[in-house]
Amino acid sequence: MSNVNELNIHLASGCTTVARAWAVERTDGLVLGFTDHDRALHFDGIEFKPESGMTAKAVVQSTGLSVDNSESYGALSSDAITEEDILAGRYDRAQVRVWIVNWAAPDQRQMIFRGHIGEISRSSGGFTAELRGLSEALGQEYGRIYHPRCSAVLGDRSCRFDLEREGYVVELTVETVEGDARFRFSQLSGYQARWFEKGCLRVLSGKAEGLFGVIKNDRILASGERSVELWQRIGAAIRPGDMVRLEAGCDRRAETCRLKFNNFLNFRGFPHIPGEDWLMSYPVRGGANDGGSLFR
Repeated sequence: MSNVNELNIHLASGCTTVARAWAVERTDGLVLGFTDHDRALHFDGIEFKPESGMTAKAVVQSTGLSVDNSESYGALSSDAITEEDILAGRYDRAQVRVWIVNWAAPDQRQMIFRGHIGEISRSSGGFTAELRGLSEALGQEYGRIYHPRCSAVLGDRSCRFDLEREGYVVELTVETVEGDARFRFSQLSGYQARWFEKGCLRVLSGKAEGLFGVIKNDRILASGERSVELWQRIGAAIRPGDMVRLEAGCDRRAETCRLKFNNFLNFRGFPHIPGEDWLMSYPVRGGANDGGSLFR
């Protein structure tokens, strides 16, 4: 007899000892367990703690393809979910699993929800997290886009470029920080200006460890220092002495793929597709009718 059947028999008995338990797995691999029971529960290698001050509303589920949803809310606790971690984005799209469990016999349980955390709001020392079900992915658009620029992300399965190749990644110590978004390095030479532009800065140590930002500007200053600016500040403080990793950037143009990365065989764009001006083109004695601008 399965544990689910045993749980159903227990629920039909009229005298039940049930509670809810849910596990939150962040993108950095940290797993936290919570329960609305007054004692800790243990199963699947996770300890579900009751003193976190976290609870959940009823799960809204359907038999169709509409998105299942719920909300989880609780107090900001220094030893569980902290305001600092929420602001840093460590819980963005964290995976969530929810069970109904017989706390007297935790083997008798059934998963009633699986999804991820959506929008998180904070107020009065507490938080509310939106939970989004697995069916949300069915509403996303998929397929190729016919565009001159590449549709792949540098280093992914479509791109196939190995970022660990020498010259495309560098790890170094932060020297000067301005607003957690601008950095200056004196020990970064041998790279062309704008080499890391549109690339990624990943934090390897310190309070912001595991977080990353997209590089907006990469300049060589008159003093010889390297200035790297992010599009937006990283959610946690970065201090001099922290280790960061800079990854080369790609603007997804065919020329960049061929000359900078020597990876044109895996280019996922359509660089020769005619532009909009092609509809207005007409025969001429000289020049090329390549779909480009007629007024160049």
